[in-house]
Amino acid sequence: MEPMTSSAKRVLLAAPRGYCAGVDRAVVTVEKALDLYGPPVYVRKEIVHNKHVVTTLEKRGAIFVDETDEVPEGATVIFSAHGVAPIVHEEARALSLKTIDATCPLVTKVHREAKRFASDDYDILLIGHEGHEEVVGTSGEAPDNIILVQSPDHVDQVEVRDPSKVVWLSQTTLSVDETMETVRRLREKFPALQDPPSDDICYATQNRQLAVKQMAPETDLMIVVGSRNSSNSVRLVEVALEHGARDGHLVDYADEIDEAWLSGVSTVGVTSGASVPEVLVRDVLTFLADRGYDDVQPVTAAEESLLFALPNELRRDLKAAGQGTKVRHDAGSLH
Repeated sequence: MEPMTSSAKRVLLAAPRGYCAGVDRAVVTVEKALDLYGPPVYVRKEIVHNKHVVTTLEKRGAIFVDETDEVPEGATVIFSAHGVAPIVHEEARALSLKTIDATCPLVTKVHREAKRFASDDYDILLIGHEGHEEVVGTSGEAPDNIILVQSPDHVDQVEVRDPSKVVWLSQTTLSVDETMETVRRLREKFPALQDPPSDDICYATQNRQLAVKQMAPETDLMIVVGSRNSSNSVRLVEVALEHGARDGHLVDYADEIDEAWLSGVSTVGVTSGASVPEVLVRDVLTFLADRGYDDVQPVTAAEESLLFALPNELRRDLKAAGQGTKVRHDAGSLH
């Protein structure tokens, strides 16, 4: 056997990648609701930010709407993993909707923090992207107290009422490094700035970025499987390029890979965002293997075993119907 040379074609495959516990729970929630209640089941906003997942669930009878008033009175509506503002719950009650809240528990934690600090009349500096559903939902918990900070460069414009009563919170799917740089600059400006009780950037976002950081210096091309509206997926491409990958691209499907990207490339890194079914990663690996990249080497940055229970409303109905309340996603169901 020839010794491996630097010109040999290989794939570095990130672990962990793909589904996090919050996405797993949200997707299974829609699948089980369709099975239990029958279609249509309405979902407010995309259940998770992945084109393939949304299209597949639409084919099964899920109807995705932008606003609560698009749901017929008395129907069942599922709130997406990104969370909703309190006013959305009020709108649902006014329409007598049966609600199932699939908000990720880690997002719910940030909502609770926002409410708690607002009740103590803190100014809350929320680090996140304007218009992202998670930011809209969290901001809705304390609109009079929350000031959005979008990037380190935005810090100069931030004004607060009382510099001694300031706390920062963040969207769960941001770049860890950029967020900490934003916090560093905020603390320079407001030395009394308090930290959240626990880290807001979720474990899955951090772990996926950690794997990419480890792979990037050896990677000529990083392929991240994920959708353009998926914040955590977009961040993975940025993190790869910041940490030494020569090139990086975000694709929803293997057929979006441009053959020209592979020119002169010996090492391809592959990972996927937290809302991406594994089947889409397998398709990318097959695409690469067909082009000579068949030596796949795993890069493991962390082990993940976290599972979240299904939403209470759905669990109760499943039990009443004598059905199981297993959360773990059936890997075959979103092919």
